[in-house]
Amino acid sequence: MRRVARLVSIVTTRLHLRSYRDESLAHHHDFPQLVLPLSGRLELDIGGRQGCADALTGAFVEPGMRHATCAGGDNRSLVLDLAPATVSEPQLEWLAQRPFLPVPPAATKLVEFMAMTLATGHAAPLQHWVPLLLDALSMRPPRTGSRLQRMMAQVQARLDHPWTVADMAAVAAISPGRLHAWFQQELQSSPRAWLAEIRMAQACQLLRTSSLPLAAVAQRCGYADQSVMTHAMRKLRGTTPAAYRKNDLSSDAD
Repeated sequence: MRRVARLVSIVTTRLHLRSYRDESLAHHHDFPQLVLPLSGRLELDIGGRQGCADALTGAFVEPGMRHATCAGGDNRSLVLDLAPATVSEPQLEWLAQRPFLPVPPAATKLVEFMAMTLATGHAAPLQHWVPLLLDALSMRPPRTGSRLQRMMAQVQARLDHPWTVADMAAVAAISPGRLHAWFQQELQSSPRAWLAEIRMAQACQLLRTSSLPLAAVAQRCGYADQSVMTHAMRKLRGTTPAAYRKNDLSSDAD
Protein backbone atom coordinates (compact mmCIF):
# COMPACT_ATOMS: atom_id res chain seq x y z
CA MET A 1 0.00 0.00 0.00
CA ARG A 2 1.38 3.40 -0.92
CA ARG A 3 1.99 6.00 1.77
CA VAL A 4 0.51 9.45 1.35
CA ALA A 5 2.36 12.43 2.81
CA ARG A 6 0.52 14.21 5.58
CA LEU A 7 1.88 17.70 6.06
CA VAL A 8 0.45 19.95 8.74
CA SER A 9 0.32 23.33 7.07
CA ILE A 10 -3.23 24.17 8.13
CA VAL A 11 -5.05 23.62 11.40
CA THR A 12 -8.66 23.63 10.22
CA THR A 13 -10.12 22.81 6.83
CA ARG A 14 -10.46 25.90 4.63
CA LEU A 15 -13.51 26.10 2.39
CA HIS A 16 -13.73 28.34 -0.66
CA LEU A 17 -16.14 29.07 -3.47
CA ARG A 18 -13.92 29.49 -6.52
CA SER A 19 -14.22 30.17 -10.23
CA TYR A 20 -11.27 29.12 -12.40
CA ARG A 21 -10.04 31.16 -15.34
CA ASP A 22 -9.60 30.04 -18.95
CA GLU A 23 -5.91 29.34 -18.55
CA SER A 24 -3.69 26.66 -17.09
CA LEU A 25 -2.64 27.21 -13.48
CA ALA A 26 0.17 24.81 -12.56
CA HIS A 27 1.18 24.66 -8.90
CA HIS A 28 1.37 22.43 -5.83
CA HIS A 29 0.64 22.76 -2.10
CA ASP A 30 1.41 20.80 1.05
CA PHE A 31 -2.17 19.94 2.02
CA PRO A 32 -4.75 17.63 0.44
CA GLN A 33 -7.41 19.38 -1.60
CA LEU A 34 -10.86 18.47 -2.91
CA VAL A 35 -12.36 20.32 -5.88
CA LEU A 36 -16.10 19.76 -6.25
CA PRO A 37 -17.64 21.68 -9.15
CA LEU A 38 -21.07 23.18 -8.66
CA SER A 39 -21.41 24.35 -12.26
CA GLY A 40 -19.30 24.28 -15.40
CA ARG A 41 -16.49 21.91 -16.28
CA LEU A 42 -12.80 21.81 -15.34
CA GLU A 43 -9.94 20.06 -17.11
CA LEU A 44 -7.18 18.97 -14.77
CA ASP A 45 -3.76 17.39 -14.94
CA ILE A 46 -2.98 15.85 -11.54
CA GLY A 47 0.50 14.39 -11.42
CA GLY A 48 0.35 13.50 -15.10
CA ARG A 49 -3.13 11.99 -14.91
CA GLN A 50 -5.58 13.97 -17.00
CA GLY A 51 -9.32 14.15 -16.54
CA CYS A 52 -12.37 16.36 -16.14
CA ALA A 53 -14.36 17.44 -13.12
CA ASP A 54 -17.98 18.54 -13.21
CA ALA A 55 -21.13 18.30 -11.10
CA LEU A 56 -20.88 14.49 -11.18
CA THR A 57 -17.11 14.13 -10.81
CA GLY A 58 -14.82 15.69 -8.24
CA ALA A 59 -11.03 15.95 -8.15
CA PHE A 60 -8.60 15.14 -5.35
CA VAL A 61 -5.05 16.48 -5.14
CA GLU A 62 -2.79 14.86 -2.58
CA PRO A 63 -0.16 16.91 -0.70
CA GLY A 64 2.81 17.96 -2.83
CA MET A 65 1.27 16.76 -6.09
CA ARG A 66 1.85 19.16 -8.99
CA HIS A 67 -1.38 19.89 -10.82
CA ALA A 68 -2.82 22.24 -13.40
CA THR A 69 -6.40 23.39 -13.88
CA CYS A 70 -7.92 24.79 -17.05
CA ALA A 71 -11.49 26.03 -17.44
CA GLY A 72 -13.47 27.50 -20.29
CA GLY A 73 -16.68 29.40 -19.69
CA ASP A 74 -18.51 30.04 -16.45
CA ASN A 75 -17.70 27.68 -13.62
CA ARG A 76 -17.96 27.53 -9.86
CA SER A 77 -16.56 25.00 -7.41
CA LEU A 78 -16.54 24.23 -3.73
CA VAL A 79 -12.86 23.80 -2.83
CA LEU A 80 -11.75 22.21 0.43
CA ASP A 81 -8.17 22.58 1.66
CA LEU A 82 -8.26 19.65 4.06
CA ALA A 83 -6.63 19.87 7.48
CA PRO A 84 -4.74 16.71 8.52
CA ALA A 85 -7.03 16.17 11.52
CA THR A 86 -10.01 15.98 9.16
CA VAL A 87 -8.78 13.08 7.02
CA SER A 88 -7.69 9.67 8.29
CA GLU A 89 -4.79 7.76 6.71
CA PRO A 90 -7.18 5.18 5.11
CA GLN A 91 -9.25 8.03 3.63
CA LEU A 92 -6.12 9.67 2.23
CA GLU A 93 -5.04 6.36 0.71
CA TRP A 94 -8.50 5.85 -0.82
CA LEU A 95 -8.67 9.37 -2.24
CA ALA A 96 -5.10 9.34 -3.57
CA GLN A 97 -5.99 6.34 -5.73
CA ARG A 98 -8.91 8.32 -7.21
CA PRO A 99 -7.76 11.76 -8.42
CA PHE A 100 -11.06 11.88 -10.31
CA LEU A 101 -13.86 10.46 -8.22
CA PRO A 102 -17.63 10.17 -8.76
CA VAL A 103 -19.82 12.37 -6.57
CA PRO A 104 -22.79 10.26 -5.36
CA PRO A 105 -26.24 11.90 -4.94
CA ALA A 106 -25.89 12.09 -1.15
CA ALA A 107 -22.58 13.89 -1.49
CA THR A 108 -24.06 16.22 -4.12
CA LYS A 109 -26.73 17.34 -1.66
CA LEU A 110 -24.08 18.03 0.97
CA VAL A 111 -21.93 19.97 -1.48
CA GLU A 112 -24.90 22.14 -2.47
CA PHE A 113 -25.80 22.76 1.17
CA MET A 114 -22.22 23.62 2.14
CA ALA A 115 -21.83 25.98 -0.83
CA MET A 116 -25.09 27.75 0.00
CA THR A 117 -24.08 28.11 3.66
CA LEU A 118 -20.62 29.36 2.72
CA ALA A 119 -22.12 31.95 0.37
CA THR A 120 -24.06 33.45 3.29
CA GLY A 121 -20.87 33.93 5.28
CA HIS A 122 -21.52 31.22 7.88
CA ALA A 123 -18.42 29.10 7.37
CA ALA A 124 -17.66 28.06 10.97
CA PRO A 125 -20.32 25.32 11.37
CA LEU A 126 -19.24 23.78 8.06
CA GLN A 127 -16.14 22.31 9.72
CA HIS A 128 -18.46 19.78 11.34
CA TRP A 129 -19.89 18.71 7.97
CA VAL A 130 -16.55 17.87 6.35
CA PRO A 131 -16.20 14.34 7.85
CA LEU A 132 -19.74 13.52 6.74
CA LEU A 133 -18.95 14.73 3.22
CA LEU A 134 -15.87 12.52 3.08
CA ASP A 135 -17.96 9.53 4.14
CA ALA A 136 -20.58 10.36 1.51
CA LEU A 137 -17.93 10.58 -1.23
CA SER A 138 -16.60 7.15 -0.30
CA MET A 139 -20.20 5.82 -0.11
CA ARG A 140 -19.61 4.40 3.35
CA PRO A 141 -22.08 4.53 6.25
CA PRO A 142 -21.38 7.63 8.38
CA ARG A 143 -18.83 6.89 11.08
CA THR A 144 -19.48 7.73 14.71
CA GLY A 145 -17.33 10.85 14.40
CA SER A 146 -19.16 12.01 11.28
CA ARG A 147 -22.60 11.59 12.84
CA LEU A 148 -21.43 13.42 15.94
CA GLN A 149 -20.00 16.26 13.84
CA ARG A 150 -23.28 16.55 11.93
CA MET A 151 -25.23 16.85 15.18
CA MET A 152 -22.76 19.44 16.49
CA ALA A 153 -23.14 21.51 13.34
CA GLN A 154 -26.92 21.54 13.67
CA VAL A 155 -26.75 22.56 17.32
CA GLN A 156 -24.18 25.27 16.65
CA ALA A 157 -26.34 26.69 13.87
CA ARG A 158 -29.26 27.09 16.32
CA LEU A 159 -27.67 28.06 19.61
CA ASP A 160 -30.71 30.10 20.61
CA HIS A 161 -32.71 26.85 20.90
CA PRO A 162 -33.07 25.51 24.49
CA TRP A 163 -31.12 22.34 23.74
CA THR A 164 -31.24 19.38 26.11
CA VAL A 165 -29.16 16.22 25.93
CA ALA A 166 -32.30 14.39 24.80
CA ASP A 167 -32.77 16.91 21.97
CA MET A 168 -29.19 16.46 20.80
CA ALA A 169 -29.48 12.69 20.98
CA ALA A 170 -32.64 12.85 18.86
CA VAL A 171 -30.80 14.84 16.18
CA ALA A 172 -28.07 12.18 16.15
CA ALA A 173 -30.75 9.44 16.13
CA ILE A 174 -29.30 7.66 19.17
CA SER A 175 -30.08 7.36 22.87
CA PRO A 176 -28.86 9.97 25.38
CA GLY A 177 -26.65 7.34 27.00
CA ARG A 178 -25.04 6.50 23.69
CA LEU A 179 -24.50 10.20 22.99
CA HIS A 180 -22.63 10.52 26.29
CA ALA A 181 -20.46 7.56 25.28
CA TRP A 182 -19.74 9.12 21.88
CA PHE A 183 -18.69 12.41 23.46
CA GLN A 184 -16.35 10.63 25.84
CA GLN A 185 -14.89 8.56 23.02
CA GLU A 186 -14.44 11.35 20.48
CA LEU A 187 -13.99 14.51 22.59
CA GLN A 188 -13.24 13.35 26.13
CA SER A 189 -16.10 15.58 27.24
CA SER A 190 -19.85 15.47 27.85
CA PRO A 191 -22.70 16.89 25.76
CA ARG A 192 -23.54 19.44 28.47
CA ALA A 193 -19.93 20.58 28.86
CA TRP A 194 -19.52 20.93 25.09
CA LEU A 195 -22.77 22.91 24.75
CA ALA A 196 -21.80 25.18 27.64
CA GLU A 197 -18.44 25.93 26.02
CA ILE A 198 -19.74 26.70 22.52
CA ARG A 199 -22.44 28.94 23.99
CA MET A 200 -19.81 30.77 25.98
CA ALA A 201 -17.49 31.07 22.97
CA GLN A 202 -20.33 32.56 20.93
CA ALA A 203 -21.24 34.96 23.73
CA CYS A 204 -17.63 36.13 23.98
CA GLN A 205 -17.49 36.69 20.23
CA LEU A 206 -20.68 38.77 20.28
CA LEU A 207 -19.43 40.78 23.25
CA ARG A 208 -16.21 41.52 21.37
CA THR A 209 -17.64 42.25 17.95
CA SER A 210 -21.11 43.73 18.51
CA SER A 211 -22.86 46.40 20.53
CA LEU A 212 -25.85 44.20 21.27
CA PRO A 213 -27.36 44.63 24.75
CA LEU A 214 -26.31 41.93 27.18
CA ALA A 215 -29.86 40.55 27.26
CA ALA A 216 -29.83 40.16 23.48
CA VAL A 217 -26.45 38.40 23.57
CA ALA A 218 -27.84 35.99 26.18
CA GLN A 219 -30.89 35.27 24.04
CA ARG A 220 -28.88 34.62 20.86
CA CYS A 221 -26.62 32.19 22.68
CA GLY A 222 -29.44 30.18 24.25
CA TYR A 223 -29.29 31.43 27.82
CA ALA A 224 -32.62 31.77 29.60
CA ASP A 225 -31.77 35.35 30.56
CA GLN A 226 -28.86 37.70 31.23
CA SER A 227 -28.33 36.46 34.79
CA VAL A 228 -27.90 32.87 33.57
CA MET A 229 -25.25 34.04 31.09
CA THR A 230 -23.50 36.00 33.83
CA HIS A 231 -23.42 32.94 36.08
CA ALA A 232 -22.04 30.81 33.23
CA MET A 233 -19.33 33.36 32.40
CA ARG A 234 -18.23 33.60 36.02
CA LYS A 235 -17.88 29.83 36.09
CA LEU A 236 -16.14 29.36 32.71
CA ARG A 237 -14.20 32.61 32.27
CA GLY A 238 -13.91 34.03 35.79
CA THR A 239 -15.52 37.35 34.85
CA THR A 240 -18.85 38.93 33.93
CA PRO A 241 -20.18 39.87 30.49
CA ALA A 242 -20.01 43.59 31.26
CA ALA A 243 -16.43 43.33 32.54
CA TYR A 244 -15.41 41.14 29.58
CA ARG A 245 -16.73 43.68 27.08
CA LYS A 246 -15.17 46.59 28.94
CA ASN A 247 -11.76 44.90 29.15
CA ASP A 248 -11.88 44.01 25.47
CA LEU A 249 -12.69 47.58 24.50
CA SER A 250 -9.90 48.85 26.74
CA SER A 251 -7.36 46.52 25.15
CA ASP A 252 -8.45 47.70 21.69
CA ALA A 253 -7.93 51.30 22.73
CA ASP A 254 -4.41 50.50 23.89
